[in-house]
Formats: sequence, structure tokens, C-alpha cells
Amino acid sequence: MSALFDKTTNALGSSINFRSLKQNTTASNIANAETPGYKAKKVDFEKALSRAIDINGLGKMSVDDPDHFAVNGNSISGVRADVYENPDVTVTNDGNTVDLEREMAELAENTIMYKAAIQLINKKLAGLAYAVSEGGR
Repeated sequence: MSALFDKTTNALGSSINFRSLKQNTTASNIANAETPGYKAKKVDFEKALSRAIDINGLGKMSVDDPDHFAVNGNSISGVRADVYENPDVTVTNDGNTVDLEREMAELAENTIMYKAAIQLINKKLAGLAYAVSEGGR
């Protein structure tokens, strides 16, 4: 992405993409709650995303010029979500592993987090728009 956007904006963009994937996966689980033999899927990206943006500042090296290579190999664009069969489930008599109440709770939580990321990125873009239109007056 261009230098116009900072690390936070890039992280929010990646978070929105991952939240969308999680929403689709959870919706698929809910849709297949009555399907015999269906194995519930789970999306895990939070740990990989936090490593890529180095939330805790644990990285020993830093990049201070856009022409430098990423030192730890964990750039935002390289973060991938893991989609796998959920191991934390109970299998029903028909072999289905969807826990409808848990899936509905995850769907609600993910919706809130998605909307929060959208609002944050809109605020950042509004600041840029203000700087472009009103900043020079």
C-alpha cells in the first residue's frame, strides 16, 4: 500500500478483510447446523495479525524507511487467516459439530468488531479528507 496510509490504517483494512471471512465462515456454520456430518469451521487470525503489526513492541528490529525490507517477515499483507475444523466442539448423534448458541454469539461479536473497524477507518479517512479540503485555508 502507498505511504499515504499508516500502519494503523493498513491493520484496520486487514482486520476488515479477516472479519468478513470470519462472518462468512460463521454464517456457513449456522446454515449447516442441521446438516448431518457437517464439521464446524473456525477462523483464527488475531494472533497472526498482532504479530504482523507488533502490538506489544516485541520486535527487536524496526524499519524506518519505506525502502527497507520488513525485518521480521510479518508484514500486514502477508498475514493469512487459518480456517480449520473447530476442535472445541461436541459431536452430536448425527456427526454434526455446530454449536448454534456459540456460533450466534461469535456472529454478534464479529459484527460489532467489524463495525468498529469500519468506523475507525472512516474517521482516519475523514481526517485525510479534512486535511486535503480544509487544511490549506
